[in-house]
Amino acid sequence: MEPQHARSIHLPFGPDTSVIRDSLYSRVPVNEHVLAVMATPEYLRLQRVKQLGWVFTVWPGATHTRYEHSLGVYHLARRALESLLALGALPTATDAELRVFLAAALLHDVGHYPYSHGIEELGPPVEPHERAGIRLIDGPNLSATLERWGVDPSEVAQLMRPVVGRDAPSGNARVYRALLSGALDVDKLDYLPRDARACNVPYGGVDVERLLDSLRVLDSPDGPTLALTEKGISPLHSLVLARQEMFDNVYWHHTNRACMAMLLRAVQDALEAGALRAHELTGQDDASLLVLLSSRTMPPSTRALIGSLSVRRVHKRALELATRSGPVFEKVDALFYDPAGRKQLELRLCTAVAEATGLHVAAHELLLDIPKPEKWEVDVLVRYERPPVGMERVMSWQEATGMTGADLAAYEAHQRRIRLVTSARLRDHVWELRDSTIIPTLLAASTQERG
Repeated sequence: MEPQHARSIHLPFGPDTSVIRDSLYSRVPVNEHVLAVMATPEYLRLQRVKQLGWVFTVWPGATHTRYEHSLGVYHLARRALESLLALGALPTATDAELRVFLAAALLHDVGHYPYSHGIEELGPPVEPHERAGIRLIDGPNLSATLERWGVDPSEVAQLMRPVVGRDAPSGNARVYRALLSGALDVDKLDYLPRDARACNVPYGGVDVERLLDSLRVLDSPDGPTLALTEKGISPLHSLVLARQEMFDNVYWHHTNRACMAMLLRAVQDALEAGALRAHELTGQDDASLLVLLSSRTMPPSTRALIGSLSVRRVHKRALELATRSGPVFEKVDALFYDPAGRKQLELRLCTAVAEATGLHVAAHELLLDIPKPEKWEVDVLVRYERPPVGMERVMSWQEATGMTGADLAAYEAHQRRIRLVTSARLRDHVWELRDSTIIPTLLAASTQERG
């Protein structure tokens, strides 16, 4: 960090005192209260949590962390406010609520588990990282630090809490929520370019500045609504395409997904054996989690899987299912929401392969990787200053571009794969048994587990 010499961004909640050098934005101005939050143990832990989990096993440069990503989200949140406030787009905004929004941006990942989002896929008793983050914000360190900033921790928690049913935000909170978690949120605007740069891949290109400068707030029956001018249509299109390309080529890469399947099973077995409690996952970093799961108190399967991951002995993809495979894909896909059922199917597969080959097959040697179904809706309004003939002054992005949520969902359906990953010695056996043993087992067992 260095003293702040450049012109401060003129926002109504205190002068900047320092600049932090960032690989993506070069200079991120911050004030003493932001620095105080970043100095808490809860925030510092993010320095030891890689943003992309196991992606570094494929792209060695992907070792950037949730610490720098969170700072980047804070920076873009400021830029969004700068753009909107300069236009007078939030006339009723108070200094206090703007501070709450920036604090929520800075702390949006404070409860994140190691190795990306995968651990949350186990479901209860593992809580979503947002809830874990809210508990940390309510804790003594962060709550006291936020209060010295003039920020109410409960309001930060409310802004971060997932919307359920009638709890939808109202007033200016609708805009803040859209900027934190929406079709063009500052989270995606940071992680897509940052991840692409770290991996040195030609995806993730988004004109972030143009997109932020095109932000507007419209009055609607539901309250203030975040929108774009027509100049934001193309940058938002780039954002959508960048997200698709990064999922296809990086986030869903088979090696990364195989590593995650191994980690999930290791954690699942430890939880079921009572060797690990869900609350112990909160506060872990990448290294400490592997040490914990390698301890002698863990079940043999957990230790074996973590041992393999530690020396990069990663399960190989033996079989892939595409959506066009029909019922078998649909039945296995449903097990994403049933981790216990997925494990039972994995055990049945191990038994079936052992019987067909005469080999001893350990219960964790065949694992299913089911990527989380992603949502691709782009529910953003576009406002034209002088709409072309045949267009309305305010239209949905889908109407303005001719691209629908169905188009985006169809693309995902073609690209998303369910994989059966195995130890290297079983890979060829599984492929040879795909029609006689594997597919029938998937169809039969998935039906039984769902029933």
